[in-house]
Amino acid sequence: MRGDWRDSIAPSLALFGSASTLLCCALPALLISIGAGAVMAGLTSAIPGIMWLSAHKDILFVLSGGLMVASTLLWWQQRHAPCPVDPIKAAACARLRRINVWLLSGAWVAYVTGLFFAYVWVHLFY
Repeated sequence: MRGDWRDSIAPSLALFGSASTLLCCALPALLISIGAGAVMAGLTSAIPGIMWLSAHKDILFVLSGGLMVASTLLWWQQRHAPCPVDPIKAAACARLRRINVWLLSGAWVAYVTGLFFAYVWVHLFY
């Protein structure tokens, strides 16, 4: 099957990158806005990488956005590619394409949510 890595690895990397934007920006904003600052303090002591992500959020968003755009372009190129003739492989191909759409959609939702809390939320409420 042509493009196996494009159908699985690229959207997974995009989801990983966009999830890191949630950790850096959306999670702290959510916890603090609902009054769970102590939980946030506990998380930062247990997972010190969260503070590193927050300190480097500009680079994080640029890299994650690049992964998102690249993954979306790969999906767009492969969306009408033929699946194999073998029924088992054709079913696997169709299933992988459905998973790809869900992964990519979830990654975009996570990325936009992180983007909102990192850059828009600050200007709206402070």
